[in-house]
Amino acid sequence: MLALIDGNNFYVSCERVFQPWLKGRPVVVLSNNDGCAIARSDEAKALGIKMGAPYFQLRELERDAGLIALSANFALYGDMSDRMMSLAAGLGHTQEVYSIDESFIDLSGIPGDLVRRARTIRRRILQWIDIPTCIGIGPTKTLAKLANAIAKSAERKPGSYPAHLAQICHLGACSAQELAQLLQATEVGEVWGVGPRIAARLRAHGIVTAQDLACMSPATARAMSSVVLEKTVRELQGTPCFVFEDEPVPKQQIACTRSFGQPVMALVDLEQAVTEFACRAAEKLRQQKAHAAQVLVFIRTSPFRPNDAPYSRSACLPLPVPTSDSAHITQAAIVLLHNIYQSGYRYAKAGVMLMGLQPATREQMTLDLSRHGGDAQPANRARLMATMDQINQRHGRGSLKLASAGMEQTPQIWRMKQAFKTPAYTTDWRSLLTVHNDANAMRQHWPSQHGGY
Repeated sequence: MLALIDGNNFYVSCERVFQPWLKGRPVVVLSNNDGCAIARSDEAKALGIKMGAPYFQLRELERDAGLIALSANFALYGDMSDRMMSLAAGLGHTQEVYSIDESFIDLSGIPGDLVRRARTIRRRILQWIDIPTCIGIGPTKTLAKLANAIAKSAERKPGSYPAHLAQICHLGACSAQELAQLLQATEVGEVWGVGPRIAARLRAHGIVTAQDLACMSPATARAMSSVVLEKTVRELQGTPCFVFEDEPVPKQQIACTRSFGQPVMALVDLEQAVTEFACRAAEKLRQQKAHAAQVLVFIRTSPFRPNDAPYSRSACLPLPVPTSDSAHITQAAIVLLHNIYQSGYRYAKAGVMLMGLQPATREQMTLDLSRHGGDAQPANRARLMATMDQINQRHGRGSLKLASAGMEQTPQIWRMKQAFKTPAYTTDWRSLLTVHNDANAMRQHWPSQHGGY
């Protein structure tokens, strides 16, 4: 038996932990450069705001409906996710963190009332970190995911499913007749792994509900689409097909890409951006305990600015020796940038991708693309990178960085727009929350365009 625990409207819920006045108000969290809505509170959904809605289309709702728009604060969300996952792990034996707000929990062999156990964990998470969750339980990943969706809908949309399934839904405890009724009430497109295109194809063949899909022959599902749909059908029928992964699967590629807050034309500005992206990718690489054999860099103009001349280029460089050293990876990235850069263009995005990843079982070797001899022993370079990571983890990302990333005092026009970003309350000493005795005092600290704090 498996459980899927999911943080409700997770990004919005994280913001509300430190800003309780946002509860009950329509809130959206915006994507990079404050582009579009990537998270919505229930109140925002009630206003008809769709996922991915551009921010410029939502501005009138700030005035007319009291909508609050916030810039994404991924440092906060990542830390709150770690806290939630550590508490969710108490539900069962092992845990598979599926995304920043979801994790599967193995409940095999746990005696007693699983619903009661799930409610205890849900209350604990709500009490300790103030994140509301829903939990779905089922004999397979697909059924656990479906149970979670039912638990959410039963709470948010009364009447869509039986009320007793709100917040916690245990499909494994349902009778065959009850399970069939729940599947019949679920559209086929709501099943995990059934995307819009596959759903349209299924509807064309009369497969309209999850129950229709569960009654489908696995062989027919495979012939119609793929082995993935066949596995989905089998999982709906109660046969586990998707492996429980209690250890993260090593990534085959690691990338760091960003759209710029405003167009960038100067090479020095692109060098700063590419340096930061390369260092961030190298840091992720070290966290995975891996080395990269190739570095790819790309730059491009915006396809949404018709008056800007279009330009898009990328280049890849095989490294003589696989490495996770930030300086060496950055050297390679800067060489690539110089090769593809053309003056006169208004660049809107750049990125660095590390490829050919392999376990870091070999001794860290030095790489010098500037034709100067190596100036450090491999062991010293490895210790240097470890020290750099420790300092940045303790004092905040960017506390220690390469000089080519630029100084904080220097204007960095390539930085993302984050006009409505809240402090990194849990990961930056400078952003520790100041507690006031009354809400009026707190509102003084909020940007005026949001009508008070």
